[in-house]
Formats: sequence, structure tokens, C-alpha cells
Amino acid sequence: MSLNATPSANRLHISFFGCRNAGKSSVVNAVTGQDLAVVSDVKGTTTDPVTKAMELLPLGPVVIIDTPGFDDVGKLGELRVRKTKQILNKTDVAVLVVDGTVGLQDYDRQLIGLFREKQIPYLIAWNKCDLAQAQPAPEDHALPVSAVTGWNIHALKERLGALAPKEDPNHRLLGDLVQPNDLVVLVCPIDESAPKGRMILPQQQAIRDTLDAGAIAVVTRELELRATLDSLGKRPAMVVTDSQAFRVVSQITPQEIPLTSFSILMARYKGFLKTAAAGVAAVPRLKDGDRVLMAEGCTHHRQCNDIGTVKIPNWLRSHTGKDLRIETCSGTEFPEDLSPYAMVIHCGACMLTDRDVQYRMKCAVDQNVPFTNYGVTIAQITGTLERSLRLFPDIHALLES
Repeated sequence: MSLNATPSANRLHISFFGCRNAGKSSVVNAVTGQDLAVVSDVKGTTTDPVTKAMELLPLGPVVIIDTPGFDDVGKLGELRVRKTKQILNKTDVAVLVVDGTVGLQDYDRQLIGLFREKQIPYLIAWNKCDLAQAQPAPEDHALPVSAVTGWNIHALKERLGALAPKEDPNHRLLGDLVQPNDLVVLVCPIDESAPKGRMILPQQQAIRDTLDAGAIAVVTRELELRATLDSLGKRPAMVVTDSQAFRVVSQITPQEIPLTSFSILMARYKGFLKTAAAGVAAVPRLKDGDRVLMAEGCTHHRQCNDIGTVKIPNWLRSHTGKDLRIETCSGTEFPEDLSPYAMVIHCGACMLTDRDVQYRMKCAVDQNVPFTNYGVTIAQITGTLERSLRLFPDIHALLES
């Protein structure tokens, strides 16, 4: 991830849905002005979701997603339709592409029902209207277009811009917790799990949000933390650490200095810190044979001491003294049926959209499965949970109730 690039999770996700041969890919190419998707008269040309991060005027940084036909058939078709349904969970704005020469089909109506059920703003693009005998009646959700001639494609982009959720200026990672000229110490361990030559995304975002707040970011490793604190001319407004260094950073940082972690800040930013703080209470209740799902929002090369598959599972077993069955999922794969699990421990979700994280959390909550994340779990295991949540009085109160 370039320091200059808008993270995918912070981009507006616009997904194009519809039946095979409705012209989804042609509309995507017309909207983007690029040949992002292969087009053909053969039904089912798009066999997997096609994703592209780009700048799209007048919307700004977006992720465009072209999905397989929702009416796909056969065993492979069923898998493709399942992938399409998964895309709904990360979609901010949906475009239903309808063949204007055919009109709405049952599959289109199913998609509209899903948009409404998931409360996704949507627009129906009646494609091939240059060939249609009649134009659709004008309505709030419908717009006739032609991907071939380009007719109304600009209007489609303008309508998408109007549908896009407005950004909440108070939705901050940590900027709302500090004042101008405050010192914020960010502790970033550099070990075998650190990406070579760069910072991980939550660290990048914390630095940027600190600067946006007019505060001063001081970046150090846990090895130099004591010297860093001793050299500062005033007390920091907060110390933020990588969760894996919680124990040592908590010992070094004076109690009067607020301390939390990047992962806990990310849980708050993604809107599930309250659920995560409540869900971690399941750790002491774990029993021999319990299944625990470790869920990650991205796929990456796993190292021998991977945080999600090695470190946290080992710490959990050691902390609880129980023989736990640890299972993992990553990327877009997330089981809808969570009933077999005693709890779900999710990553910081920095690569997932807010909507996708909320969907995963809701799946767990609806099935009464405790849902928490890496940082909150590590804080619980290291005995630093109470301290790490003091910055958030409403969440901290949960521990005392």
C-alpha cells in the first residue's frame, strides 16, 4: 500500500449486478472509460468478480466491482452467485444493470430485494436503450442508458455521486481524542512480522489522522520507548502501541498517560469496539474442545510466527489452559453459520469496508456468538484491557457493569 494511495477500505465501493448478457461489463467499461472487464455476446463471460481501485469523477477514489451474472447456472454457476452475494456485504452503492430490450426479470427483482434488505442505495441502469422499443417509466431508482453509444453514462455517474453516503467528519481513527499540538506517541515494533520497508496500514492512518488533528506524531519502537518518553518536553496525550507489544509498553508507560492499541482504535473506527469489548468476556469461559474462529479481512503470506494462526492461538491456550480447536478464514471468505464456534476473534479489519465489518459482526451477534478482535483479545490476555479502554468512557463502563 503506497503512502499516497487511498486505502481500499476507505474508498466508495460501487458494485454492478445483473443477469448474464445484460451488459454489466459494457456499462462498467463505459462508466470507467477503461476496458476493465471482458465483454462478449456469450452469456457468463464474467466468471469471477472483477475489482479495480481508481479515481472516478465526480466521485473521487472508488472501487469498481463487476460481478458474475446472478442467473448463472450449474454447480460453478451456484458458486459464482454465492460470490456475487458476498460482494453485497462490501457494497456502498449498487448498480443493477437490466437489459432494456427484455425488462426486469425475476433475478433482477431478487437483487432489488437484497439491496433493500441490506439497506444499500441502488440505481437501475436500463442498458441497451438504443435498441429498446420503449423507454422505462422515469422513477427515482431507474435511468435509461446505452453502454454502446455512451448515452446517459455521464448522468449515471452523477446519479451515483448523489447516492454515495456522505462522509461523517467526526468519523476519526484518533483525531477526535487529541487537541492541536498534543503529542501522540506511536509504538511500532519492527520484527519478523513487520512488512519490509514500509509501515502497516493502521500505523499509516494513525500518523495521518494525528497530523490532520494538528497534533504531533512521535514514532518509535518499543525498544526505544523509555528513552523517547524521557526525552519529550511534556507528557503525551496518549501512547498507541501495536497489540503484540502491549505488555512491555504498558510496563514502560506511566499510568497517568492514556494507552491503547492500533487494533482497538481500528475496532472503534469500524464501529464494533463495544461488541468486541463485550465479546472478549468469553475468553475465561472457554472449555476443552471449543472451536474458535480466527478471521482475517485480507490474505497475506503467513510467516512461521503469524499473529492470527500461531501467536494468538498459543497465547489463548496458555492463558486458558484449555485444549482449543482453532480454525481460520481470510479474505472474502467468512462463514454465514457461526453456531459451531464458541467465539470469533477478528483482525483489525483495516482492509475491510465498514459495511463488510458490520455484516460480519451482525452475523455473530444474531447467532449469539461472542465477537471480538485481535487487539482486544491480546489486551485481555496481557491484563491491560481495562487500561486500554480508559480513553473510551462508554466502553470502559462495560467492564465495570
